[in-house]
Amino acid sequence: MTLQPPTPFPQSRPPEQVAFDRHELGEILGLYGRMVAAGEWRDYGISCLREVAVFSVFRRTAENPLYRIEKRPRLRMRQGMYAVIGIDGQTLKRGHDLKTVLRVLERKLIRAVE
Repeated sequence: MTLQPPTPFPQSRPPEQVAFDRHELGEILGLYGRMVAAGEWRDYGISCLREVAVFSVFRRTAENPLYRIEKRPRLRMRQGMYAVIGIDGQTLKRGHDLKTVLRVLERKLIRAVE
């Protein structure tokens, strides 16, 4: 009888994911809270995928997202890794700084007072 050393399990790396960090989520959730208080938004969803992290904003839970806030690190050196995309898929704003990209959504809060 010969004893063989145990074969190690194949080491599989967990898939890498793109995610928002704490500072980015603070910026996004601050805007989300103001829009909920204004009655514009009601729900959100976060997706962390291999190449993109998406924060989706909904008016109602069962609808398509009104806006998607995306983070794509591969575009960091080109157009900027942050983007706001509308319901029709049109890119509303893209840039390197999340705060300036989110300003396109803050304009929705400004209303004329009669």
